[in-house]
Amino acid sequence: MRILLQASKVRFTVGSQVWVEDADVAWIDGLVEQVQGDELIINCSSGKKVTANVSSVYPKDAEAKRCGVEDMTRLAYLNEPGVLQNLKSRYGMNEIYESLKFCNIVTTYTGNILIAVNPFQRLPHLYNNHMMGIYKGTEFGELSPHPFAIADRAYRLMINYGKSQAILVSGESGAGKTESTKCLMQYLAFMGGKAQSGGRSVQQQVLECLMLSNLSVCLTQSNPVLEAFGNAKTVRNNNSRSHAAGCILNKGCNESWLARNLLKPVLREDRERYKLGDAASFHYLNQSSCIKLDGMDDASEYIITRRAMDIVGISSGEQDAIFRVVAAILHLGNVEFSEGSEEDSSVPKDEKSQFHLRTAAELFMCDEKALEESLCKRVMVTRGDTIVKNLDARAAALSRDALARIVYSRLFDWLVNKINTSIGQDLSSKLLIGVLDIYGFESFKTNSFEQFCINLTNEKLQQHFNQHVFKMEQEEYTREEIDWSYIQFVDNQEILDLIEKKPGGIIALLDETCMLRNSTYEIFAEKLYQQFKGNPHFSRPKFSRSDFTIHHYAGNVTYQTDLFLDKNIDYAVNEHQVLLNASRCSFVSSLFPPSEESTKSTKFTSIGSSFKQQLQALLETLSSTEPHYIRCIKPNNVLKPAIFENSNVLQQLRCGIGKTKVFLRAGQMAELDALRTEVLGRSATKIQRKVRSYLARKNFIQLRISATQLQAICRGQIARHYYEDLRREAASLTIQTCYRMHFARKNYRNLCSAATTIQSGLRGMAARKQLHFRLQTKAAVIIQSFWRSYVACSRYMGLKKAAITTQCAWRGRVARKELRKLKMAAKETGALQAAKNKLEKQMEELTWRLQLEKRMRTDMEEAKTQENRKLQQQLQELQLQSKETKDLLKREQEIAKEALEKAALVPEVQVDTTLVDKLTAENENLKAVVGSLETKIDETEQKFEEMKKAREEWMKKAADAESKINELTNTMLRSALSTYVILLMLNLTNGSPRSEQMTPHGTPLAPKEYGSFAQPRASFFERQHESVDALINCVSENIGFSEGKPVAAITIYKCLVHWKIFETEKTSVFDRLIQIFGSAMQKHDSNEDLAYWLSNSSTLLIMLQKSLKATGSTGTSPQKRPQTQSSFLGRMVFRSSNITVDMDLVRQIEAKYPAFLFKQQLTAFVEGLYGMIRDNVKRDLSSLLSYAIQVPRTVKASMVRGRSFGSSSLPRGRSFSNQASYWQAMVDNLNELLKILQDNCVPSIFIRKIFTQVFSFINAQLFNSLLVRHECCSFSNGEYVKQGLAQLEAWCGEVKSEYAGSALDELKHIRQAVDFLVIFKKFRISYDEIVNDLCPVLSVQQLYKICTQYWDDKYNTESVSEEVLEEMRTLMTKESNQETLENTFLLDDEINMPISLEEISDSMDAKEFQNVAPPQELTVIPAFQFLKS
Repeated sequence: MRILLQASKVRFTVGSQVWVEDADVAWIDGLVEQVQGDELIINCSSGKKVTANVSSVYPKDAEAKRCGVEDMTRLAYLNEPGVLQNLKSRYGMNEIYESLKFCNIVTTYTGNILIAVNPFQRLPHLYNNHMMGIYKGTEFGELSPHPFAIADRAYRLMINYGKSQAILVSGESGAGKTESTKCLMQYLAFMGGKAQSGGRSVQQQVLECLMLSNLSVCLTQSNPVLEAFGNAKTVRNNNSRSHAAGCILNKGCNESWLARNLLKPVLREDRERYKLGDAASFHYLNQSSCIKLDGMDDASEYIITRRAMDIVGISSGEQDAIFRVVAAILHLGNVEFSEGSEEDSSVPKDEKSQFHLRTAAELFMCDEKALEESLCKRVMVTRGDTIVKNLDARAAALSRDALARIVYSRLFDWLVNKINTSIGQDLSSKLLIGVLDIYGFESFKTNSFEQFCINLTNEKLQQHFNQHVFKMEQEEYTREEIDWSYIQFVDNQEILDLIEKKPGGIIALLDETCMLRNSTYEIFAEKLYQQFKGNPHFSRPKFSRSDFTIHHYAGNVTYQTDLFLDKNIDYAVNEHQVLLNASRCSFVSSLFPPSEESTKSTKFTSIGSSFKQQLQALLETLSSTEPHYIRCIKPNNVLKPAIFENSNVLQQLRCGIGKTKVFLRAGQMAELDALRTEVLGRSATKIQRKVRSYLARKNFIQLRISATQLQAICRGQIARHYYEDLRREAASLTIQTCYRMHFARKNYRNLCSAATTIQSGLRGMAARKQLHFRLQTKAAVIIQSFWRSYVACSRYMGLKKAAITTQCAWRGRVARKELRKLKMAAKETGALQAAKNKLEKQMEELTWRLQLEKRMRTDMEEAKTQENRKLQQQLQELQLQSKETKDLLKREQEIAKEALEKAALVPEVQVDTTLVDKLTAENENLKAVVGSLETKIDETEQKFEEMKKAREEWMKKAADAESKINELTNTMLRSALSTYVILLMLNLTNGSPRSEQMTPHGTPLAPKEYGSFAQPRASFFERQHESVDALINCVSENIGFSEGKPVAAITIYKCLVHWKIFETEKTSVFDRLIQIFGSAMQKHDSNEDLAYWLSNSSTLLIMLQKSLKATGSTGTSPQKRPQTQSSFLGRMVFRSSNITVDMDLVRQIEAKYPAFLFKQQLTAFVEGLYGMIRDNVKRDLSSLLSYAIQVPRTVKASMVRGRSFGSSSLPRGRSFSNQASYWQAMVDNLNELLKILQDNCVPSIFIRKIFTQVFSFINAQLFNSLLVRHECCSFSNGEYVKQGLAQLEAWCGEVKSEYAGSALDELKHIRQAVDFLVIFKKFRISYDEIVNDLCPVLSVQQLYKICTQYWDDKYNTESVSEEVLEEMRTLMTKESNQETLENTFLLDDEINMPISLEEISDSMDAKEFQNVAPPQELTVIPAFQFLKS
């Protein structure tokens, strides 16, 4: 990427600050001392004086910021030294990203470039998930330049406009292209799974998160695999891709670190399995001394690669096969050849070569002899014969290298396809985001075929960039008829024709030379000299016989042709194909499937032509996308941090960005600066002239003012008289108008009142008549209904009384008989009591069986109803089909009849018997169909009748079973009654001293209990269910508070204790209570409802925590009591209304498992309700916080646009007239929340924790915005935020400490940061004063970020001194080396509930619940009289 523009003459004056070229630092600043025509005498900042031409000098911005600018289009002079100085300033503060936007003359956006300078150190805070969340969806250009911003813009453009995008990452080796590409892939994987979660269950969201994380892991872990097999060590980079393809076969210091890792001592088993030795002993690895890399642990890298291969789906068997292939290639490279016994033949040189050949054959799992023959011989196929040709030692070595090359190439292609399959490419997708990692323009001392291909790629991409930025823009100017000067940029089409034109290009001549036998590089070079003798972009270096020079867009490059032919030839030898296809290893044989062209011994392939075709396909793909550019810069060649070499960076800028800009006409900014200086000089003369004219005009103005005042007084008096007359005339007209209007209105109102009175009287009389008639009718109906009811009740009561009298007499007679029989056997009351208990148990079992039978009968009825419904539906469908068939048959008969009638009218016409027969046959078929349908209908009706009869039989059986159960129940009840009567008579006979009759439960017998005892026991359980239903219905509503405590929670606890639910092993009451709390949590938007249920649930949880204990645990000694039933209904004891219970409200209870499970569920609900209230408050405050931290900028922008800041973008439709209203709104929200919590009697410990977390959230949001947004880190914004924090501090002082607690301490980060922003003369403060006195809680990274981003928009003061910044950088570098640097300098927000169950329990005393009044809805029910105690 390069931008060129015509240079224009800039006017300089004495004292102008300029940039002049320097041999040591590239550009140096200075002041112009003299101007001598086109020559300038400049006093440089280094102390020396130089003379330079105006054309080679550039103006310097004297007001440039010390920390530089993020967007370099904001530079006053966007020239080469200005860009270089800006990069150096920002690099010194670890700001490694800058943006460069391109705009045309009318400021229409056309594209942008992100410049990334390699810091050569870890900066983890720039690439974590939190940073990706900040850049997600943010407007482009609002935040600092970052690869995430480029990736987000490309993603948004693709989604919103449906156009594919391309991100081109360029730069020379070691500039950080790979890391930038990783960042882009990381962000795109992050964006690919973030989606809305509305309307989905928690389980679905978790599954989606798992799927998304798997995709992100696959994308991320594919990099170590591809780097291991595709990257290599070069003299310029430790992890280069541009040289990895030839790392095994080409000479140089590059090598695949994967092969080197196989040889580490820690992997002794692998070394023995693959028969590997030291890395320096292998020919493909020892071509240089680069065996060990400083700062890299090869063993750990090898383990990371193996783990990454597992993640991307490569099985252990496939991994073993992969490493076998790599080891075989290494052994194959150590095979050397010597002359054989025959002419032009070759054999392995010695025993060492034979050993490596044998080992390679074993690893390839092929025949050793066949492998040797494939390397030393070649098979020539003629028309009718096959000729075996021997190869000499040099040809055998080339064959060996060709075999190693094709095996490694096939292996790498297999890895790429495997990774693509594991990631899951969507081949049907029409949109894509392409990330192109481009190696930069290369010019070394020795340039071979690799540099030739690399520079060809850069030429093609430069042409694409020119077409995108220049050609399209100039065409747009022409269409819009804009007055502009034509930009002379470098169009490199002629260079591309020189290289790739066919025929006649360099690549075409290279392929032609390679196909000729016995060709040499001298022949190739001579062809080039003859072909391009007069080409201006091609030249022959002096004193060279085979080199040639191409004048690229970025500079001249001289290439050495001695290896061009060898590197361009890629032979696919058929013997190699057949040998490895027959391998016993399935993995190796799959790499070499059977070839269709098996008749040829070898197949020549031009690497240059293949590269050109692939490059052309790439350019076609890029042309269909919207490009984005990232230019990576390597600041130094020693690969060390904090070193910025101007010359090195400048060379990269000239190859990638250019020397000038395309914004306005060339040189306009400098010309305007010179004009400004001239205007200031002429202004002094004008000021003197104006002062003199002022003194002369002063006397004249005084005289004119006196005359004007006299005239004004006279004219004013006349005008006042005239105005008084007009006012009196207007007053008269107004009085007349009002009087006439009043008179007319009075008459109209009288008429309306009279008409309304008459209408109301008539309508009232009619309404009263109608009401009287309705009352009479209603009274008559009521009298009739009461009379009929009285007659029916009287008849029923008479029958009932007679039946009861008869039953009592008969039962008394039976009881007396039983008394006489059992009088002798009733001596032991204990035995009778046991019999009674046994009968009660049997009665309960029969009752449960009856309920089970009822439930089964209900299910059976429902199933039969559904079956009948289906049968009826099928019957209706069959009837409908039958009806349609009959109608069709009828219509056919009518048509046939009409046809016959028409045929009878024309006797001479011959009748077509074929048609008649056809119609007759169709009629017969229709009749058959109708008959079959009728048969099916009959069968269906018969089946329906059978099912109906079976259903009636089942219903009859169920009724019989129910009657039997009722009989058994009545028998049991009668037996129990008889036993009770016997006991009663025995007590009377024995002269019991008790004068009061008692029930079997030991409670006094009510007067009417004898009659009710004979009723079925089922009514007892029904009353129990009714009591539970009454409790559930009561507490489901808001029944308020008493004595500052929730009534519902204490009522539930009293009922559960009274009914002994906690001691029950099986009950459904807890489930019904949980449903109440669960339904309450669905109203998550209402803080009032959430606070009410939080108060109830927390109070109930406190009482459970204080009272429940496990069975058998230490505590109060349990008293002996009778064995209880395991069911809830058996454990519930409903005492009569005249019994009171005297007990403590909260006491120790030995609870069963359901009670503790209910306690755990209640704890979860308390945490959920607490979190919902906290999240609602955070949601309401988030929008206010974003406006509070951005108000100064937003208000200024709105004033520029000429409109007020409305309520369209504020929460809940609020509109604020001044900046302080945002903070007041936050205070109002806090007051509103406090009132809601107090009104609902939420425990104070929850209120304190809520406000503590809310203030922590405010602190994190404001502090993070201060660090992330540069415009917020200003002096005026600090004053504004400090005023808002003072309001929050005042609020904490007004609220009681039991509610506010230590919430104010949570604002310590933002308070210290704001206090630092509003300090004057920061450059006088030392580092110790900052960290010890001013900002003790802030980290070094946070302080450094604030100091570098600070800007004074009010008083134009400077930030801290350069010594303080240097000390901070030193500390950060030291922490980075010690690996103690935190992952991020941003604050996190706590989301958990910071309260333990013990703290909640200790926050209240059990005595506080004693005086709570029960709800009136339950106290009127007799079963709930115990609540009054």
